[in-house]
Amino acid sequence: MFGRTLRFALVLVATLLLLSCNRKEGGAKKIAVIPKGTTHEFWKAVHAGAVKASREIGVEVVWKGPLAEDDLKGQIDVVQSFVAQGVSGIVLAPLNDKALEKPVEGAAKANIPVVIFDSDLAGNAHKSFVATDNLAAGRLAGEKLAALLGQKGKIAVLRYQEGSASTQKREEGFLEAVRKMPDIKVVSDNQYGGATTESAFEKSESLLAAQNAGSGGVDGVFCPNESTTFGMLLALRKAGLAGKIKFVGFDASEKLVGALRDGHVDALIVQDPFKIGYEAVRTMAEVLAGKPVQPRIDTGAVVVDKANLDKPETKAIVAPDLAPWLGK
Repeated sequence: MFGRTLRFALVLVATLLLLSCNRKEGGAKKIAVIPKGTTHEFWKAVHAGAVKASREIGVEVVWKGPLAEDDLKGQIDVVQSFVAQGVSGIVLAPLNDKALEKPVEGAAKANIPVVIFDSDLAGNAHKSFVATDNLAAGRLAGEKLAALLGQKGKIAVLRYQEGSASTQKREEGFLEAVRKMPDIKVVSDNQYGGATTESAFEKSESLLAAQNAGSGGVDGVFCPNESTTFGMLLALRKAGLAGKIKFVGFDASEKLVGALRDGHVDALIVQDPFKIGYEAVRTMAEVLAGKPVQPRIDTGAVVVDKANLDKPETKAIVAPDLAPWLGK
């Protein structure tokens, strides 16, 4: 009786292993896509691009990330959960360039390849990095704000949050550009807005007050992402300074584009989040197919202002139609 039970158990285990192997070999590849957050318009466009790629290539995309962009533990838990599930590959926008290094190394050890997108990661365990050249995009912002100011004036920067590689590069590029101009003075570059519009609004109010912005202490402002840009916009409006202080932000949303039309924002440096999502999933599919991929894929950035806002090529980036990919 014991012998028959043991043989049955061995046959059952062997059958389950065979079925598991067949699913991995014959079923659709499952790619986990993990953004920094899920609430900003930027991530919705990334999601749509990922879905488009998945339909074209014939892979399954599972979209899951932390709700807020300051939930580092939540994002690490999501990565580790997908590794435990044994997904085919992981596409990740790391909240912190160092904290996610070990979880990604863990995925690689489990033979789950990782493609990083949007924001860089320390180490070399990932296969490719798909993103805007953020240093170059920051330079674009600096050159645009300097031009708006006639190459002279007092500038403040509201940073995003420490550990975010993408925004750090934008801030570096911006400061590199404006510091080349002798008649421009950076009056503040050490304040961080944080991951939400609410925290960015509070920091913006404090920054503007500390620099006596209402009395001419600030001529221009730069913010490196959607939440800091919107938080600063709200603070400028509350202080009656919107449209009076030159303002260059980063990323686009319906409200920010509206502010651009109203003259409350002078320019936005806009990535192509739809393209970022699309290229990240397409790159992972090539990795899974055993094809060589580039270690760095630049998805570009453009300066958007009133002059080009209504051009078709700008509209396609600023306000892509997401309905075919995400539904209503």
